[in-house]
Amino acid sequence: MQTSGPDVHFLNVEYFFRLLYNLFHGIHGGAGGGVSTGGLLAVLSHLWLLLTVLAYLFSLAAIGVFVYATLRLFQTRKDEEPRYETITPEAEHALVEHSRWKYIMQLIESGLPGDWRNAIIESDIMLDELLSRLGYPGISVGEKLKAANFRTIRNAWDAHMVRNDIAHQGSAFELTEHVAHRTIANYEAVFREHNEI
Repeated sequence: MQTSGPDVHFLNVEYFFRLLYNLFHGIHGGAGGGVSTGGLLAVLSHLWLLLTVLAYLFSLAAIGVFVYATLRLFQTRKDEEPRYETITPEAEHALVEHSRWKYIMQLIESGLPGDWRNAIIESDIMLDELLSRLGYPGISVGEKLKAANFRTIRNAWDAHMVRNDIAHQGSAFELTEHVAHRTIANYEAVFREHNEI
């Protein structure tokens, strides 16, 4: 049982070949067999319709790719923003000081007296930089500490005195693990008071 309804010509392959047949054999099947103008126009109009539909589909696909690529670009920029954003000098300083302090803690925990000495010397360098940033006058750490006035000043003096013994006596100064850890704890108290670590 057939139902009647409009034919879909641009998807009907048989219809397209029928148009080609009519183009070359004439619409009425004449004996001349020449190309008819009506058949040529019908084929061209259907080809134009097919090209138009394909162009619309291609345009929609291209717009979809463009929208997807744009959204991914913005998402990638948003994800990378924290990694590449400009940090303030204060934040940069905090990152550097935390990494330095982490290195000092690795040295003090190593169990080797040479590493303990290096940890104390590095801590004293951090103390010198801190005192300079706080604006205390002087060339050496001792001079700056004489001008300084803060809650953990006694800790700073005790730690700096051990550093001086290491610097002046060299390997003759017997640095015990207890003294090394107590000295680093004194430096830590000063740095924590000033939010250095």
